[in-house]
Amino acid sequence: MPLLAPTPVDQMRTPYSKRWWALLVLCLSLLIIVMANTALIVAAPDMTRDLGLDSSGLQWVIDAYTVPYAALMLLLGAIGDKYSRRGALVAGLLVFAAGAVTGSLADSTGAVIASRAVMGVGAAVIMPATLSLLVATFPREERARAITAWTATSGLGVAFGPLIAGWLLEDHAWGSTFLINVPIALAAVVGAFVLVPPSRARDMGRIDVVGGLLSIVAVGALVYAVIEGPHFGWGAGPVAAAVVAGLGIAGFVLWELRHPHPVLDVRRFRDRAFSGSTIAVLMFFLGTFGALYYMTQHLQFVLGYSPLETGVRMLPLAGGVCVAAAVSGRVTPLLGMRTTVVTGMAVGTVGVLLLTRIDAGATYGDFLAPFILLGFAVGLSVAPCTDTIMGSFPEDQLGVGGGVNDTALELGGSLGIAILGSLLATSYRDNLTDAVGTALPPEPLDVARDSLGGALAVAQDLAHDPRATPAQAENLVAAAHTAFSDAIATTSLVGGIIMAAGTMIVLALLPNRKHTKALDEAPEADHAKTPAA
Repeated sequence: MPLLAPTPVDQMRTPYSKRWWALLVLCLSLLIIVMANTALIVAAPDMTRDLGLDSSGLQWVIDAYTVPYAALMLLLGAIGDKYSRRGALVAGLLVFAAGAVTGSLADSTGAVIASRAVMGVGAAVIMPATLSLLVATFPREERARAITAWTATSGLGVAFGPLIAGWLLEDHAWGSTFLINVPIALAAVVGAFVLVPPSRARDMGRIDVVGGLLSIVAVGALVYAVIEGPHFGWGAGPVAAAVVAGLGIAGFVLWELRHPHPVLDVRRFRDRAFSGSTIAVLMFFLGTFGALYYMTQHLQFVLGYSPLETGVRMLPLAGGVCVAAAVSGRVTPLLGMRTTVVTGMAVGTVGVLLLTRIDAGATYGDFLAPFILLGFAVGLSVAPCTDTIMGSFPEDQLGVGGGVNDTALELGGSLGIAILGSLLATSYRDNLTDAVGTALPPEPLDVARDSLGGALAVAQDLAHDPRATPAQAENLVAAAHTAFSDAIATTSLVGGIIMAAGTMIVLALLPNRKHTKALDEAPEADHAKTPAA
């Protein structure tokens, strides 16, 4: 029996016998991409203290990963299609692991940001490769189940990242959280050669490099403006980036409409199933990622849970994803895609709106239902959308299809953290200013208003200052907790409204059950003509 998987998928007369083992490798590859961000959530307080990060530095430690990740996926997916999807997966894993190792050794803000950017480049190669290899390896009748497992893995990453990072932070420095991904990445590299069959597009032609570069400029500038503008103000940099993004999008659309072999045929967005699914992924992760961003902060800073305790308390989210993903695979063929996806988005909307009840006296029990509902919503909605998006692309553009799906996901998450995070920060600042007033000198007040972590640091300094009284520190902590809790309630109302609006848009766009069935049958016919699919 050969130690490697040498036979290309398109040369197999029957479905690949080890395809479910290959799926395990693809899911492991996806797992580290998700954990790279979720582990950082619980490591952020230690990193902030050690590196002396302000809110801007912390924001870019997080988002240095996001910008290249979102901007590069479309072009890198096309490159993987043309040359080797398995080769792209292996290359991405190695780049990702290298960035993780350098990140673990970094001792300055700039070094951490650079390492995170390298990891983002690796993720931009890995993510579309996992989906394109999945679709190429599995026959159409099994593809929905495989994508369901792929979706459930993302939910596990959301919960396991904080859990493993919290366990490491009990006895190790924050750099250890970067190393979580290295052994998994190396195991996935070995597994890719042994279990994942080679795959690439046949007769693809030349890559639309100009279209790919325009997509990088457009998405990269858009993500930068979305991150920088709402959080730090619309100065010259974010405004210029927004203008560049607008021009880049217009240029990309015009170029793709005229190019004979575009990197992404923008006419696909005329298909209601495709456009509705893409918008559903974007809108859903906008609300979900934004909510998780401040829920985890409340668990650590207000309720006082350690990183490990925070990770344990996020496990119901993973449970909700896994249960709903299994349910989704059964109910989607019965009820139709539109009913399943819209129901999932509605459940997610309810989960976000439940957070409007949060106040200074809230306990973990008040967060339990939102965690479960958001996890259930992810599992129920994302797999049918991803299946529809991937089914809209022919065999020679599977990497591009994965890039579209993953760009929508990452762009939605970036928008959620930027928009809701900015609203949260503004509301917290206003609430704390009203509560504290002139009780603090200007400089400590500015630090306290910058973030909840800053307010707790100022309170700790007051507790050790012989010129201050213990009551001053206690009053500041209480005021900061109340200001942050009230900010969560306000932000969640806006997030719930955004998700409700997105749900109505998706309801209007997605075709009904009859149309969905027709769309499902079309790729089946294509599969019969194209064994490689």
